[in-house]
Amino acid sequence: MRYSQLLGGTLRERAHDVESTNLDLLTRGGFVRQLTSGVYSMLPLGERVMRKLTEIIRTEMERIGGQEVSMPVLQPREIWDVRPQSGKASRAEGYGPVLFSLRDRRERELVLGPTHEEICILLAQEFIRSYRDLPRLVFQIQRKFRDEPRARGGLLRLREFLMKDLYSFDADEEGLNANFELMREAYCRIFARCGLDFIVVEADSGAIGGKESLEFIALTEAGEDTILHCTGCGYAANVEKAEFVRPERISAEEQVLEEVYTPDCKSISDLAAFLGISEGETMKVVCYSAGGQLVMAVVRGDLEINEIKLTNVITKRGLNATDLRLATAEELECAGIVAGYASPLGENKALLIIADHSLRSGNNFVAGANRAEYHLKNVNYPRDFRVDTWADIASAYEGAACVRCGGSLHALRGCELGHIFKLGTIYSDLFNATFLDAEGRTQPLIMASYGIGISRLLACIVEQQHDARGITWPLAVAPYAVSLVGIDLEKEEIGRAAERLYADLCAAGVEVLFDDRRESAGIKFNDADLLGLPLRAVVSKRSLKQGGVELKARTSQASQIVPLSEALNEIQQVLMKRL
Repeated sequence: MRYSQLLGGTLRERAHDVESTNLDLLTRGGFVRQLTSGVYSMLPLGERVMRKLTEIIRTEMERIGGQEVSMPVLQPREIWDVRPQSGKASRAEGYGPVLFSLRDRRERELVLGPTHEEICILLAQEFIRSYRDLPRLVFQIQRKFRDEPRARGGLLRLREFLMKDLYSFDADEEGLNANFELMREAYCRIFARCGLDFIVVEADSGAIGGKESLEFIALTEAGEDTILHCTGCGYAANVEKAEFVRPERISAEEQVLEEVYTPDCKSISDLAAFLGISEGETMKVVCYSAGGQLVMAVVRGDLEINEIKLTNVITKRGLNATDLRLATAEELECAGIVAGYASPLGENKALLIIADHSLRSGNNFVAGANRAEYHLKNVNYPRDFRVDTWADIASAYEGAACVRCGGSLHALRGCELGHIFKLGTIYSDLFNATFLDAEGRTQPLIMASYGIGISRLLACIVEQQHDARGITWPLAVAPYAVSLVGIDLEKEEIGRAAERLYADLCAAGVEVLFDDRRESAGIKFNDADLLGLPLRAVVSKRSLKQGGVELKARTSQASQIVPLSEALNEIQQVLMKRL
């Protein structure tokens, strides 16, 4: 490709409203252009990278037996409104406003698919009749739509994005586990081939559902995920899922309940400082509303409430927690709770109290008195308050003790590249998708779901692979392998040599971007660095005088001069070694 014919172009300055490195470099390099919030056009350079990524993914999916299909983006709303027999929330309720909804000319409700579990289980229901038809792995590479409340991070969180999703169907748990492991290995190969630094962690299954899931996290400060990782035993989990050992507190003899005056002490830190105690001697109380129910979450004062864990506990109690939010002042007042001084003590039976396991260790805590500017000392369970559910609802943190080996957990920032879920029979039960086993008995299909956000994959590569001058693409996903830069091409000897090398590279099948523009050497070199192609070949008066073509890897400071007649062979060898 000749640069002079390329749609797009580089920009000299960073846009003032660009919030992320990936968007800055992809925009200035001429890879993408934003249409509106969370929606982007892929320019030719960006599309070439996306094509490389999809081919790596497609190759690995087919390698383990995946069959590619294409399922509809436009889906009937009624499929998403199906409720499980338990009466729990439908998938539409689970996604809430993130689900793009519309109506056709006949007023039929439709959605734009954010994922395809429902559609794929309906296909499986039609074509899988017997255990002889199992296992089956079906995948697609397709655009998805999610009305994110705040699209952010450039291409890290979009409202329209390209995704690979694969669905496996098995006859039993053994088959499910085998396919799950195959997919884990395939994902590791994919991300390694893309040149990414990543970690595999335990994760919460979220709106997809299921009993077990793993996330593949690209390590980058630009990510919105917090990972807790133990360097001792390797345990790693998303903060939404991470378990940890709570520091033990020594119990003393129970003291008499005592009300104390605590002016302007609405926060745990203010309260602890005022009383001269540690935050671990207090109780933190936060009130929520979920499914029309008022929920009081209680943890020890030195910990934070994890709302994802809390949501899962509420859901297990049969409540719809998809609309979990902080309780309003009016709701608290109606329940007799004083904001800032809330307490689990009291006789309000309508209140659902969920307490963290941290409160099982130690006693004589300080808690709110449900009275402005007052707290209670020496609060003890079960003498002074009830708990409806004990659960892990606290967030793990930097330095917390590992549940596996007792070592220390370390917090890392990252971005989710892919997520794999053991769904079991959730969707089979929902749509009565069954097969006949070897004994002729009807059994539900056992399902798993595996996703990779390809648009996000591109963004994560840029977040990890760049320097002060621009992107540094790994060869496997670079839009072109070679940046051929011609300086002073209007001079016959230079122009003839550059054209000859360009023709030789194209004939040999080497992907090359030939900068044939009438621009200064400085502009061309800066643009080559910004675009970040793995190898730069320069034809100039200086290089020809020194004997031929100057070759320089994007990530190297050193360069070499090779004869023009040997340039093609040398470039091919360099690329082969890098690949």
